[in-house]
Amino acid sequence: ANLAAFMITREEYFEFSGLDDHRLSRPFSNKPTLRFGTIPWSHSDSTIAKYFKDMHSYMRLYNKSTILEGVAAVLNSELDAFIYDGTVLDYLTVQDEDCRLLTVGSWYAMTGYGLAFPRNSKYLKMFNKRLLDFRENGDLERLRRYWMTGTCKPGKQEHKSSDPLALEQFLSAFLLLMAGILLAALLLFLEHLYFKYVRKHLAKTDRGGCCALISLSMGKSLTFRGAVFEAQDILRNHRCRDPICDTHLWKVKRELDLSQMRCKQLEKELESHGIKPPPQKQVVITAEKARARLKSLNIDQMGSNTDLFSSPTEIAEMETVL
Repeated sequence: ANLAAFMITREEYFEFSGLDDHRLSRPFSNKPTLRFGTIPWSHSDSTIAKYFKDMHSYMRLYNKSTILEGVAAVLNSELDAFIYDGTVLDYLTVQDEDCRLLTVGSWYAMTGYGLAFPRNSKYLKMFNKRLLDFRENGDLERLRRYWMTGTCKPGKQEHKSSDPLALEQFLSAFLLLMAGILLAALLLFLEHLYFKYVRKHLAKTDRGGCCALISLSMGKSLTFRGAVFEAQDILRNHRCRDPICDTHLWKVKRELDLSQMRCKQLEKELESHGIKPPPQKQVVITAEKARARLKSLNIDQMGSNTDLFSSPTEIAEMETVL
């Protein structure tokens, strides 16, 4: 959850396309309605009153008396947007030290600024000449780039982005991973000690099968009968669900048939030479006979592991089943 909180970015401003955005021009079409305003009796207010009457009547509730008051209302989340002259807003955005202001949308209309002089003023020609010189030399463009471009002051860019992720945010995940690795290694070491040193001694003392009450896997590891029954169940219930398994099974059956045919051919050759093959012992038994045999042995000789294999024939039978 801590990592998700650092990775998720939240949109903290509304991406307006301009004054003709439906969220501004038709304020009641958006639920909940947005809070935006401007300065009454300004050029922006007169333009909105002329072309967007519904918008002008709605934003009267949120108008501010000064530009700084409107900017402060946006910073304090009192307003969702403040509409005013684009050049002034760009300048205020650049001057914001915390980089919390952003101008969005395209300009609706562009008009020029004018300076008024008294009639027949002696400074009018000098001002016009100096203004033309600034335009020809590129000083106006240089001043505009210096004062009106960029976002925030130099050295304040870090306030716009989230802090970079550090090791402290990933520490809980690494601790959990290390704990899981140590626990798995400990269990593996204990299992190795059990099978190498403890199992043989425990099999001699646990004649009543008490360990099977604690752990089924431990009980099977201590008795040979449980392993035999498990092998029988696997052989009985095994079904190939893979084409590769079917192919291997077909190859094994084919090799078994060829081996049986070869055995019969050798028997015929021995008989043709006058040699009679010895009688075969019944070595292969079915799973049902093995289970019945083991049950009878378990009833007759309870708790004796050595008496279960009392003859070489029985050992051969058990090995064949496995």
